[in-house]
Amino acid sequence: MLRIAGVNVPDEKRVEVSLTYIYGIGLSTAQNILDGLEISREKKTKDLSEAEQNQIREYVEKKVRIEGELKHEVRTNVKRLKEIGAYKGVRHQRGLPVRGQRTKTNNRTVRGNVRKTMGSGRVKTEKT
Repeated sequence: MLRIAGVNVPDEKRVEVSLTYIYGIGLSTAQNILDGLEISREKKTKDLSEAEQNQIREYVEKKVRIEGELKHEVRTNVKRLKEIGAYKGVRHQRGLPVRGQRTKTNNRTVRGNVRKTMGSGRVKTEKT
């Protein structure tokens, strides 16, 4: 099993897809890595030779920002936005959508599926 930056990469998938399991590597980055190292995109991860695995591991660890380093950078960027009082920072603080999405409806994902609407506001009483 190929292990890069503390992440186990699946064996049964194509290399370009399995590399996307690492935080910070998307499909296009994975394709660029494989093209740069001249490794076939169609190979399965289990079919890689030891030399190819080492090539991929070295390239990713040296030239691509991934996992902890990338998460730390994102966290510091958000913290900076909050400190300077930027609009995006305020939205992060309040737990609302940051990138201009509408909030009248369709922001349940960011708010954690909180439903704040009420019916008519009238409490129903039992009929006797």
